[in-house]
Formats: sequence, structure tokens, C-alpha cells
Amino acid sequence: MPAATPHPPERRRAVVLASLVPLSELEDSPFLVDTRRQYAACRDWAERNGYAIAATVETNNAPVTTPALWQDVEAGAEAFLCAGPRILDAALESASDFAEHCASRGIRLITVECPEPAYTAEMKAAVHRRLSLPTAGYDGC
Repeated sequence: MPAATPHPPERRRAVVLASLVPLSELEDSPFLVDTRRQYAACRDWAERNGYAIAATVETNNAPVTTPALWQDVEAGAEAFLCAGPRILDAALESASDFAEHCASRGIRLITVECPEPAYTAEMKAAVHRRLSLPTAGYDGC
């Protein structure tokens, strides 16, 4: 009889919180605009730390009581992941109120503290194309 294969440990579920900043901010704050890189930073951290991404919520200056923020938490997610403090500040009306709200619900709020990439003109142009041409079928590839 073959040895039983152990089941992989259950991964904790997390929600990525990304900033939905207008494209007009691309020149001054490209990382705040580039939700793909924010998500990638959180995904990499999650993989290294035993989390599975349950959802991504993109917001700009959202009140902490916004239902979309809490939908996946109510469905069992245990944490919010955010690429960094600047992202958290842009995404929420009050990052400190959000942190308090998370603490009162027993939800971890994790800023993965990834270094913001140094954007070249080509990188900014790619973000611009991806965000300004979605209705033309361009997906950034």
C-alpha cells in the first residue's frame, strides 16, 4: 500500500487593497496608478507567507465602511494586503480608521513594504496604454 500523500496546509485568505488613482497622476506617482505592480507585490508576499489571494479591491479615498471592502472578509478572508503605506493612504479616506476597524474585527492589515519600482518612460507608457485603451481590447501584454 503506497504511503499517504500529505495534504498541503490550508492557506489563509487575504484581500489585496490597491489604490485606484487617476491616470493623470502617472507622471508624479506611477506606482499609485499601477495596480498591476501593486497586486504583483502583494501576490509575491502572499505566496511566501502562506496566504492565498481571495480578491482585489481597488479604491480611491474610500470610507472605511464601504461594503466592497468587507465583502470578502465576511466570506472568510483573514487579512488585507497592501503594497505600502502610500497605497493605503490613497485607497482609503483614513488609513488609521481602517486599521482600527480591522483590529476591532480581528482582521490583519499587512503592508508588504515592497520598494516602489523606479519607472522608466517605457514603463509609464505601458501603464498609460493599458489604462487608456481597455475598450479597444488592449490588455497590456
